[in-house]
Amino acid sequence: MIAYAQLLIPTIWWDEKTGFAGAKPRTDAALGLGVGGFILRGGEREAVRALTKDLRQRSRIPLLIAADMERGAGEQFVGATGLPPVGAIASLGDMDAIRRAARLTAREARTMGVNWDFAPVCDLDLDTNNPIVGTRAFGSDPVRASECAAEWIAACQSEGVLACAKHFPGHGRTESDSHCALPVVRASVAELTDVDLLPFRAAIATGVASLMTAHVAYPALDSSGQPATLSREILHWLLRQRLKFDGLVISDAMTMAGVREGRDESEAVVEAVRAGCDLVLDPVDLPGAIAALEAAAKDRRFDDERLHQSLRRRLKWAQWASPPNEYRRPSLTDLAWGDQLAERVIHVVRGAVPRYNGPLDVVVIDDDHHHSHPSRELFVESLRAAGAKFGAGGASIVALFGDLGPGRERVGYASETLARVAAARATLVVQFGPPRWAAALTDAPNVISAWGGDRTMQTAAARWLKRAAL
Repeated sequence: MIAYAQLLIPTIWWDEKTGFAGAKPRTDAALGLGVGGFILRGGEREAVRALTKDLRQRSRIPLLIAADMERGAGEQFVGATGLPPVGAIASLGDMDAIRRAARLTAREARTMGVNWDFAPVCDLDLDTNNPIVGTRAFGSDPVRASECAAEWIAACQSEGVLACAKHFPGHGRTESDSHCALPVVRASVAELTDVDLLPFRAAIATGVASLMTAHVAYPALDSSGQPATLSREILHWLLRQRLKFDGLVISDAMTMAGVREGRDESEAVVEAVRAGCDLVLDPVDLPGAIAALEAAAKDRRFDDERLHQSLRRRLKWAQWASPPNEYRRPSLTDLAWGDQLAERVIHVVRGAVPRYNGPLDVVVIDDDHHHSHPSRELFVESLRAAGAKFGAGGASIVALFGDLGPGRERVGYASETLARVAAARATLVVQFGPPRWAAALTDAPNVISAWGGDRTMQTAAARWLKRAAL
């Protein structure tokens, strides 16, 4: 009897008011069904540690417990260290920084009981109109990105945490967001082979534990127009046969529109497994997904031996992962280094940094006002904590927020945002977003980039500005 539930990796969401308590009925039901693991979305460090311990004690099988930690464990978990986007780290040209960032992420994850990091992004930053990759990638140079990815994976897995190269075979050429629609990449086989696939080849050569599929169609690789997640041509013939990858293949989330176009969730789950996914991420209707898999097996739409291979791979890597422990936990030096790294990537994009002797007047302009995000006042609060004085008539500084992200309708700043920046007549713009977007700030004489607007980069920018200008 095949344990189909083990092929499913549902989500556990953290709620700021109720913590993980609100997710408990669904989590208990998932454990009862025998799922192969979970992905955690948010949480406080000690609560995450308690949750993962409870999950392991109650599960009948060793679990894979994952999180998206592209920017350090602090990207998901309060109390852990946040890091800059890997594009920012790669821009330093310091391979040791890549290694240390991966090790720090894995060590913090492991102490919380998280044994699978859905990172690094192996997509290339090939199209400035791409709405979802950008600074999440190591850059546009496939050779350099391959070197960075290999170092990141080796360092992460040396700490007993699975790495995951994503999104195979490459999301870097898309001009639409797979959260919202099915993107189509029309590059030739030669282009995809010689460029996009290089970081994935490097990941496989390094021994990466897992790859995540892209909800993207590649007509040159599969003329049917199916997204890679549902394409046997891409997952079996290209990935397994040609590239000789024998690790775990996990789909991107089943909640995304790129995989759901023209099909319901259960059908998408079945098609993903048929195509070659070992595990399916974030199905909402677990009983429905299991019933669909059982029905497909009864109709002989699956090869039983391949499903047994998937179960063996999942068990192998769940057993390989280091158990939660305090061994080689992050030291105070590691944590201080993480903070220093966030300051180190901040840089002048245009002009210079003025010196300020009097009070400041910081104007917050948010180009992402329709998205959920950390408070935009952290930068101001951190400046105040660092000793900066504020007052009416003080030197005007614009804190400009805007970044790529799921569901964002455009790439770059809105015209209204640019008009507000110009009207502020600021002596300095602190840009919390991709550095290349600064080119549109033609009325700003002095611009520095902090790469993103999360808590880590806001507080780092305040420390950087205190040192450089106050």
